[in-house]
Amino acid sequence: MFWVDEQNSGSRTITSSNNDDTQEILAYFTRSYCKNKRGTEMEEKILVTGGAGYIGSHTVVQLLEAGLSVVVFDNLSNSSRAVIDRISKLTGSKSLDFIEGDIRDRTAVRHALRDQKISAVVHFAGLKAVGESETEPLKYYDNNVSGSVVLLEEMMKTDINTIVFSSSATVYGNPEYSQYHEDTPPAPANVYGRTKLIVEDILRDLKKSQPSWRIALLRYFNPVGAHDSGLIGENPKGIPNNLMPFIAQVAVGVRQKLSVYGNDYPTPDGTGLRDYIHVEDLAAGHLATLQYLKIKPTLLTLNLGTGQSYSVLDIIKAFEKASGKAIPYEVVGRREGDLAEYYADPSLAEKILGWKAQLGIDRMCADTWRWKKNNPAGYSNIK
Repeated sequence: MFWVDEQNSGSRTITSSNNDDTQEILAYFTRSYCKNKRGTEMEEKILVTGGAGYIGSHTVVQLLEAGLSVVVFDNLSNSSRAVIDRISKLTGSKSLDFIEGDIRDRTAVRHALRDQKISAVVHFAGLKAVGESETEPLKYYDNNVSGSVVLLEEMMKTDINTIVFSSSATVYGNPEYSQYHEDTPPAPANVYGRTKLIVEDILRDLKKSQPSWRIALLRYFNPVGAHDSGLIGENPKGIPNNLMPFIAQVAVGVRQKLSVYGNDYPTPDGTGLRDYIHVEDLAAGHLATLQYLKIKPTLLTLNLGTGQSYSVLDIIKAFEKASGKAIPYEVVGRREGDLAEYYADPSLAEKILGWKAQLGIDRMCADTWRWKKNNPAGYSNIK
């Protein structure tokens, strides 16, 4: 455990709407979270499990910039200690603490919650490789489901009842639909998606039995992009499972070419269409959700996406434009289980939170390229 150097943290303006709830949330947030003019300590401290990971690290930056104290709890199985140092550099915040630990370790979780006087949890920790989840299902149920149960049990013992859960659009998975609404019937097509849905159901049951709990289930689509500083970004270990980091590796010469899985889908260019969301917009969605839960003891299920889909070839062209690099690719056969198109209906998040994705595909590609160009080996070459 260590503390970063003391500096003044920055601030971020959250997109608001005209509804009364959003204005009340922002007013409460200003009173409860931010430092006053004399710089006295903030009331709240947030535990971010998996906070050294891709989405977690960007969320931690925004929480710190908003004036919150943050404790990152991460076993570094898919991340690096260097991320914490870079978050410190980006924010200059004293209000960051790091604990290396596994959410399945009950003792470690208990000490993190009690010793740090945590008031709310943002829960990212878990395994996320869809293919691996099919070959090692017990590993995924153990990490993603059992680990979440341990966390929730220890939260109950410590009287912490606010949690934002990192769910996924993979809970939908139904080929009968292309646009997913929050009430679209879930039908996850892989073990990873099923673990997310199981944890969602656990949280729903918990809310029924404990009405005072404040819970958000955030289903997000395809996170891409990086912090605009180029200091933090997506750093997959091994072969990337997602399109954008694979393209970035091709652009810097780590890989020779991209495989495009199928060009015979019923889409304009024959390749699959997906809803891509900038990780910075996603992080802002988590911050807005925490604000909302502070005044509303409710259970939210929300999509976080843009509501717009792009094809594989669209992404390749946009990345070539951003990087000035040609991206060689070859078309191969479809992957089993891949859908022709899916994208979010994000209107409920905008209605409830006043949140809406702001950053388009050009910015997503430009920020990814800046990150990868500056860090071709990710964090692996950093001690």
